[in-house]
Amino acid sequence: MVDIAAYLKRQQKEGRLRQLPGLLHPDGGRVRLEAVAHDLLDFSSNDYLGLTRHPLLLVAAAEALSRYGTGAGAARLMSGDFELHRELELALARLKEQEAALLFGSGYLANIGLIPALVGRHDVIFSDKLNHASIQDGCRLAGARLHRFAHNDCNHLEDLLKRHRGAKEALIVVESLYSMDGDICPLADVVTLKERYGCLLLVDEAHATGLFGDNGAGLLAAEGLAHRVDLVMGTLGKALGSYGAYVAGEQRLISFLLNRARSFIFSTALPPASAAAALAAVELLAAEPQLRQDLWHRVEIFKSGLTHGGVEADLGPSQIVPLVVGENQATLALARRLQERGIYATAVRPPTVPAGQARLRFSVTNHLDIEDLSAAAAIIATELLQR
Repeated sequence: MVDIAAYLKRQQKEGRLRQLPGLLHPDGGRVRLEAVAHDLLDFSSNDYLGLTRHPLLLVAAAEALSRYGTGAGAARLMSGDFELHRELELALARLKEQEAALLFGSGYLANIGLIPALVGRHDVIFSDKLNHASIQDGCRLAGARLHRFAHNDCNHLEDLLKRHRGAKEALIVVESLYSMDGDICPLADVVTLKERYGCLLLVDEAHATGLFGDNGAGLLAAEGLAHRVDLVMGTLGKALGSYGAYVAGEQRLISFLLNRARSFIFSTALPPASAAAALAAVELLAAEPQLRQDLWHRVEIFKSGLTHGGVEADLGPSQIVPLVVGENQATLALARRLQERGIYATAVRPPTVPAGQARLRFSVTNHLDIEDLSAAAAIIATELLQR
């Protein structure tokens, strides 16, 4: 058995000990720590479009809560299959330009369920080195031969495909937008390799859905590639302002997953209120494009403020702005100084990011006012340059 006391002590010494922050949420865009007297601007939320407090989502959730109660009460294959679930799956399939979709309890449950369902110990997986932990765990559970390629490096991916593709099933897994680096996958090149080498392709669009493309469908749709991937996964708890996840693809694949994905089969269905809120969010993406325009304006303001403040780092193409500090303790110290000045940004440390690349991850959302973003950028730039 692991020496628990020694493990915790070592984590503390290395600046890697995780603890709950003890947050209060007085309002959207602001949080309060139990140990800090003043409100902090929240740069750690994934509620990019600010939909968790949108009136239409609140009404939809309240109506579902009143009609159906607090939970589904069973797995979908038992008595937990509600009309709301099927309506949401149809709406998500249309959004993603796919034939069908299947709901999961969370993004983590989706990835650890669908990857082992698709491939097994006689097959092979090619996974980007910076893929989310849920993808990495899904690959391990699958038991397939795993080859990890350098982040966003399609030359390395092709080299691995040439050497290890084999005759059995092969799966390529990428994220369209990476959650800790805020950078974008070269999707067109990955799709070309998938077709050239006869692989399945799974694209995780958790952080891109709602933000890119004419209707917020994501980066695959924005680049005209939606029909050239096998499966696209996404979450309901980020830009869509609710909770849960889904995978979309051809009807035959979705039917297959319904029968094979253990994290779907053996999990209680999404609460009706969560499904109703997510359905309202999907409908809002097309009805209110201004939500996306407002967000990208805020992103521009924030990045411009950092640049004018003297930050020379590459701030990337997305709403996620990582500022790499390097050493764990220095990153934690910077996060504490920013809290003292009214800014809440989580210190992200290994193993979430590679060793020596601890960082503060700033996430821009519609909850944050333009004036607050400008002021925060100036403070962040000053503290970063003075550390």
